[in-house]
Amino acid sequence: MSEQQTETMETKKEPAAVVKHKYSDGRKAERRLGMMLVAPAVILMLAVTAYPIIYAVWLSMQRYDLRFPADREFVGFDNYVAVLSSGYWWESLWVTVVITVVSVAFELVLGLAIAMVMHRAMFGRGIIRTVVLVPYGIVTVAAAYSWNYAWTPGTGYLANLLPDGSAPLTEQWPSIFIIILAEVWKTTPFMALLLLAGLALVPDDVLKAASLDGAGFWQRLFKVTLPLMKPSIVVALLFCTLDAFRVFDNIYILTRGNNGTGSVSILGYNNLFKAFNLGIGSAISVLIFLCVAVIAFIFVKGLGASAPGNGKG
Repeated sequence: MSEQQTETMETKKEPAAVVKHKYSDGRKAERRLGMMLVAPAVILMLAVTAYPIIYAVWLSMQRYDLRFPADREFVGFDNYVAVLSSGYWWESLWVTVVITVVSVAFELVLGLAIAMVMHRAMFGRGIIRTVVLVPYGIVTVAAAYSWNYAWTPGTGYLANLLPDGSAPLTEQWPSIFIIILAEVWKTTPFMALLLLAGLALVPDDVLKAASLDGAGFWQRLFKVTLPLMKPSIVVALLFCTLDAFRVFDNIYILTRGNNGTGSVSILGYNNLFKAFNLGIGSAISVLIFLCVAVIAFIFVKGLGASAPGNGKG
């Protein structure tokens, strides 16, 4: 190869190297700028979330009763052993799981039906969406008091539909049913809103093609619409499951956790704010946090929860 050809090849390679170097510097600058912009939010989140979690873990490893502050001492994992060996924890966890599974299942079915109505509505679409979202906009405590009034014998319009002498809020399973009903009424609009975003991502051309191929409504729903909506469905289930697992307001207003209706959140509240046992109460709070983390991990890693429309299922 001649010297002239070698110089020509080096000249051709040099601009590409310079462009690559400049591109790399630009990416680094953008990354530094992004980190600088995100840093204040990260610091704020760490201040309001990380510190309370760390402090709760520290309290959970101590025998700390506000009624006997002088007896405070480090006990390691004794509080966790006490909670996990107690029947109260497992009973509360069972009630929480029942409320979560049943309520989220109903919310998914009803939310999908409502989302399809809102998506296909030809007239008054804005009004329909506003009316559907009203229950979700009402404060949970206010809604819970209205449910309490409705099921109070003698004064409640729903209680009056039952036989004389019925008091559903004084029995375990009727109370749990009412709590689930209140949860479904409150959260279904949110589920519908999330599923509506997923329906908007289903191409009409695909549905039309399936219809031309002879697919009926149910075939299009189960073989076309739902598979394409999987990311949205999983995200909606994730949010609603986490919300249902931490149920507190409806139980506290409707039954105060009596008659075997207490959730794990109610159990933690009773130990922290009624018994003033910060050690046991903090251990329960940490266990709830771990349960929520496990649920989130299962949805994200096991079921592939991702933002709708990113192509990941």
